[in-house]
Amino acid sequence: MINPKEPNLSDANSKKIAAGICGILLGALGIHKFILGYQTEGLVMILVSVLSCGILAFVIGIIGLVEGIIYLTKTDEEFLETYLINKRGWF
Repeated sequence: MINPKEPNLSDANSKKIAAGICGILLGALGIHKFILGYQTEGLVMILVSVLSCGILAFVIGIIGLVEGIIYLTKTDEEFLETYLINKRGWF
C-alpha cells in the first residue's frame, strides 16, 4: 500500500518546477528551499542576504540560480531520489 506522506513522481515534478523557477528568480531569498521543505537552509539563505544588508545577496543569488538550474535539468526520478527522499540540502 502506498504511504500518502511518501513523495511520488507527481510531487517531484511539481516541486521541481516550482523550486527551479523560484531558485532562478528569487534565489537570494531561499524560497526554493522552503518549497522543498528545507527550512534551515532557507533561513540561512534569507538571513545571510538580509543581515549582510544585501552585500552577500549577490553570492546567495548565484547559489540559488545554480540550484534552480540543477533542479530543472534533473529527471523527475533523479529529483525525487536526491531532494525529496534523501533530503540533500545543498546543490
